[in-house]
Parts: sequence; structure tokens; C-alpha cells
Amino acid sequence: MIKRLTAAALASLTLASATPALAGGPVVVELFTSQGCSSCPPADAILGELADREDVIALSLHVDYWDYLGWVDEFADPAHTARQRGYARAAKSTMIYTPQMVIGGTDQIVGTKAMQLAKFIDQHKNAPDVVSLKLSRDGSGVLQISARRIGDVPSDMLVQVVRYMRERVVSIRSGENAGKDVTYHNVVESMVSVGDWNGDADLNMQADVPGDHPAVVLIQDGSSGPILAAARIE
Repeated sequence: MIKRLTAAALASLTLASATPALAGGPVVVELFTSQGCSSCPPADAILGELADREDVIALSLHVDYWDYLGWVDEFADPAHTARQRGYARAAKSTMIYTPQMVIGGTDQIVGTKAMQLAKFIDQHKNAPDVVSLKLSRDGSGVLQISARRIGDVPSDMLVQVVRYMRERVVSIRSGENAGKDVTYHNVVESMVSVGDWNGDADLNMQADVPGDHPAVVLIQDGSSGPILAAARIE
């Protein structure tokens, strides 16, 4: 079943076959999930199928609002809950739930709707790019972010740096998923706003990204609007 602030039933689906990457930037898929949500493991598995695709940036954002059910999610962050609430406001909704996927910062679906997910990914891949984004990282952990406008863009874009852990296996001992070992992919550990950009001039900025975890840069219309460009560096 879908885990909402109210509950409803849903069968899990299998993700459609991956399609080849196109020349444009990758499509960002954000999964809002929780270790305390009995409906989430099928969606977590679907995200795992996306994790190695070059044409997709799959991110797992664990929320904290189900921790009271008996198992505290070690990956949960109130900032992830706030981000999900922002997407709900953008969609003029008062409800948040898990598992939920947000594609490209705009399309919001139940996280187990694999065929619908595949359709939205293809739609975003075929949309024209409006921002060209390039990343490089030196040996000291400094990330160089370069971007230029190639289409119509909003005047207040947010530049965000995301760090994530590639894979973690958790043995859940209590709560709704008690007794399960669940594999989580691309678990977001931080999402930091590093600057604003209006697109009038090319963007050239740096950010510190220490350690060996991958880094993703998102250029987004505010914190809850369409994702205009995304890039990943290992």
C-alpha cells in the first residue's frame, strides 16, 4: 500500500526496460522514501534499477515523518521532508506521502508506478535543454561549476550541490518493515544551495566537495520548481 498521511492500496510494478541515453542532460528522479514505510521497498528497488543509467540521476531522499511508527530511519533528514512539502505546495496539494517520485522537479507520481515513470523520463529526455552545465573536480575536492543559458530561463535559478552514498543495506529490526534487509541506492546525505544565477552571464563558480562520494549539481527554478539542468561527477 501507499504510505500517506492517510493510507491507500497499491500493487507494485516492475520498471520498464531502460532506453538508450540521448545527447541532452540526464533526467533527475527524486524518490521520497522511508525505512519505516511498508509500501516503500518496491519503489526503492525501482530506484535501484535507475541508479546505473547514464541518462538518469536517481536520488533517494529519506523523510522523517514516519519515524514515530517504531523505527527511526538513519538516513532521514527534515530537509528532505521540507523539500517534499515544497513540491506539494508547487502542485497546490496539502498532502505528502511515501513512496513518491518527482521527475525533473515537476511531475509527481506514486513511486511504484513504473510504466508512468518510464513515460515521464522519456518526455523529459526529449525536451529541449535550456541550460548547458559542465562540472570538473580537482584532487583537493574543489568542484568547478560552469553553465550557460541556451534557451529561455527564469531570472532566479538556484544552484544546488548534492552528495549521495551509492548503496547501503539496512537490516530493519522494528516497525512496519521489521525483519527485512533493504538495499538503498544513491542515498542523499546532503543537498546544499551554493548560489543563485539569473542566466544573464555565464555561470562560473566553485564549491567544496571533499571525500570520494559522487557529487551532483542541480540548477532549478527555486527550490521546488522545474530542474533546468543537472550533472553528475564521480
